[in-house]
Amino acid sequence: MLLLPDFRRQSKPQQSANASNTSASRGFHDVDSLVKSSKLSASAPEFVPGGINQYEDPTCYDDGERYYGEATLADMVTDFLGHLSSSPGSFESEIDCITAVLNDWVTTEESLKELVELIYTQSTAIPNFSYTGARLCNYLSHHLTISPPNGNFRQLLLQRCRKEYEQRDVAVQGDTDTQKKFHSFVLFLGELYLHLEIKSGKGPPKRADILLSGLKDLMNSLFSNPVDANLICAVKLLKLTGSVLDDAWKESGKADMEELIQRIETILLDATCSRDVRQMLLKLVELRSSDWGRVRAAAAASNATPENDPNYFMNEPTFYTEDGTPFTAADPGEPMYAHPLTRVLLNRCLHRYDFEDEMEPEIEEAFESFCLESERKRQQ
Repeated sequence: MLLLPDFRRQSKPQQSANASNTSASRGFHDVDSLVKSSKLSASAPEFVPGGINQYEDPTCYDDGERYYGEATLADMVTDFLGHLSSSPGSFESEIDCITAVLNDWVTTEESLKELVELIYTQSTAIPNFSYTGARLCNYLSHHLTISPPNGNFRQLLLQRCRKEYEQRDVAVQGDTDTQKKFHSFVLFLGELYLHLEIKSGKGPPKRADILLSGLKDLMNSLFSNPVDANLICAVKLLKLTGSVLDDAWKESGKADMEELIQRIETILLDATCSRDVRQMLLKLVELRSSDWGRVRAAAAASNATPENDPNYFMNEPTFYTEDGTPFTAADPGEPMYAHPLTRVLLNRCLHRYDFEDEMEPEIEEAFESFCLESERKRQQ
């Protein structure tokens, strides 16, 4: 609305009546001209100052401000997911607020399916979001109030994952983009197996058994076409879930992990994978032989020594002196191994570095050659 100025306040009391009337008529005439020439419109959209989020939920803030404009479920969920992706550390402090907003918005089966699709797409499109996405799925599966007859949040999520799972044999043979999309799904499913809890009336929450068998089928599909990309995905998945899968299969009396390791050993002998991938597979087999790098409490409390335990130094790192001479914890004369706590800390640090495979193949090969040459000179 255009507010007109009050020209009556501007008239002077000592002027005559005729002068006042003439002056007033001129003033209104000028205002009328301004209105006609103005480009302002009463039907113009509402102005929203910059920096204000139109989709923020008023229940999350103390000032109680409402939305500016109409927001859609996709807009709001995209904002939430983008925020969690850029600030994963805020998950614990903001998940209750996010869930409360979703409970207000997701009130139909169609909106629930849309929510599942949005979260699934984000979790498989952005690799770094698969962990947070799996945690979000687990939380929503227990705290979303809507439960349509055709399936609740968890059931619809598993149905969506099954669509991708059924395309596994085609995906591993597909082009680069198809394989990349499939690999993202595989890693997200691994995170989902680790975090998705199924609660029951008795006992602690359990993991979804359907995901356990599904992950084995996915790895067999990856190994069926042992190109580098598929093998790298399988290695990442086993590094992520290997210890948990191994324990679950052993508990049920199955030898599924032994079968997977045998397939890897066969690939190492027969497949024409690159040197870098072959090195990753070898380290994975070694990692499994050391019980996935875990230190058992019973073994730590026992009186294990290098003399009575052949695996005593299995997880120990290898260090090198200034001249390149290698040594490990088996060399008691080295000062850095004087205190047991020092050995434990160094072991954890170096094992983690080795676990990430950060050294480039050319650098690693050159470093190994340097160490071997230094050892040869030392023995001479």
